[in-house]
Amino acid sequence: MRTQWIAVALLTSGLAVGCAGNEQDTASSTPETAPVAESAQPAAPPAAAPIEPAPAPSNAAPKQRAAAPAPRPVAKPRFRDVTAPAGTELPLELTTALSSETAQIEAPVTARLRRAVVVDGLTVFPAGAVFHGNVTEVERAGRVKGRSHLAFRFTQVTIDEQRDSVATHSVSFEGEATKSEDATKVGAGAGIGAVIGGIVGGGKGAAKGAVIGGAAGAGTVLATRGRDVELAAGSEVNTTLATPFGVRVELE
Repeated sequence: MRTQWIAVALLTSGLAVGCAGNEQDTASSTPETAPVAESAQPAAPPAAAPIEPAPAPSNAAPKQRAAAPAPRPVAKPRFRDVTAPAGTELPLELTTALSSETAQIEAPVTARLRRAVVVDGLTVFPAGAVFHGNVTEVERAGRVKGRSHLAFRFTQVTIDEQRDSVATHSVSFEGEATKSEDATKVGAGAGIGAVIGGIVGGGKGAAKGAVIGGAAGAGTVLATRGRDVELAAGSEVNTTLATPFGVRVELE
């Protein structure tokens, strides 16, 4: 009996020793994992080291500067102011007929510029510009003496359908004198009277006829007015600027 218990003990011991050897082999073949603390935070990744630029090779070409932009061309002015001074001549052609017999103060007068007025190579008044004005003075010829008189001036000008103010000197005309014609009329009357008186009463009759005929001739002069100023449309007249006139001219 005792012998059996000893055998059983030996067998149990052998089995225990074998199992322990197997556990050691297993433990040695399996790496142990370090326990991770619950409160530990993941470690931050290491900061990347700054990358230094590679040195340029010694034989590298020098860096070129950017070319400066070319200067822009200066724009030429499109307009220029030009002024015709006072006293500038204006060659005009009437488009309105005028007569001292019928004209009245403030009656309208129009005229067209015959040729362009140019200052410093620029046109101030183009040919065909229309000037507008009014009669300023008018007087008919007297029956015995005195000439007829007519005057006008221009105050506006139309250029390219735009009317602007302008000031010109007055243009005036006087009727022709008729003294020589009057003397002829009186002499003719006296001669006719002398002829008639000589036929009727001889020498004395001729003297009386001359007086009577002269009186008749004088009556004819008294009944006839002198010549009026007559200006037909198309008549050429000339005047000058009384004040400067400026315009803005577009350059080509």
